[in-house]
Amino acid sequence: MTLTKVSKGFDDLTPHEMYEMLRLRSDVFVVEQNCVFLDLDNKDQKCHHLLLYNEQALVAYARLVPQGVSYPNIMSIGRIVTSSEVRGTGLGKHLMEIAIAECYTLFGTGSIKIGAQLYAKKFYNAFGFVQSSEVYDEDGIDHIEMIKA
Repeated sequence: MTLTKVSKGFDDLTPHEMYEMLRLRSDVFVVEQNCVFLDLDNKDQKCHHLLLYNEQALVAYARLVPQGVSYPNIMSIGRIVTSSEVRGTGLGKHLMEIAIAECYTLFGTGSIKIGAQLYAKKFYNAFGFVQSSEVYDEDGIDHIEMIKA
């Protein structure tokens, strides 16, 4: 797999990148997970977007969220997603490593908070995230908040 990283602010995304980003998020979060939710939450315009391509295909994405957008005084990573074609290849781990490093580059050092699907808790533990909330339901899926100090 030959990966190309694209990291851009909202206004710098091309129409094609925007479409691919929204399509991947919809394919996974709405169709695969059978979850009806409002993905377009008016946060994208304030965020940085990390896209990983394998040749011409978008295979992974994460939304890098500055302090004050999702959580007061703390940056965040959200909409973490890999396409079904690349799951099990280690790309999710690579995506998180890049996303964490990009957050520090873009927003400075500090804690990072995520809202994680409960089943992925061990995955995020491997990057230093620890559970910081009780389990809560979000759109019919169990979630927890986690923080990387």
